[in-house]
Amino acid sequence: MNGPNLNLLGQRETEIYGNLDFKTYLDSLRERYPEVRIDFFQSNMEGALIDKIHEAGFGKCDGIVLNAGAYTHTSIAIMDAIKAVSTPVVEVHISNIYQREEFRQRSMIARACKGVVTGFGLDSYRVAIEGLIG
Repeated sequence: MNGPNLNLLGQRETEIYGNLDFKTYLDSLRERYPEVRIDFFQSNMEGALIDKIHEAGFGKCDGIVLNAGAYTHTSIAIMDAIKAVSTPVVEVHISNIYQREEFRQRSMIARACKGVVTGFGLDSYRVAIEGLIG
């Protein structure tokens, strides 16, 4: 599940986020883990992300990999949604948020998540999946 502006991966700030678009990377994840059903959702709207967390979070999925984008640093509502569901959530960041601007170094959602993966580029999603499937 990806939040705001992540639909622009491969085009936006390539020096930070790389040149690969997410669909291409997602296809490679699905090939790598054929035994795992990997659904995908992206929205630039906070409420849509919350609705999808609710939908996925009550037994529909075994885990949620969430890159909440800028909402990571601001959204108590997304944190509350994560806390409300029974499905484990792993917070993901492509860049190392602790090497970036001070406001990006604080996550409002981390305390509600099973784990946090940050700084491994798009491979952060793979690490999160590995953590969920054990």
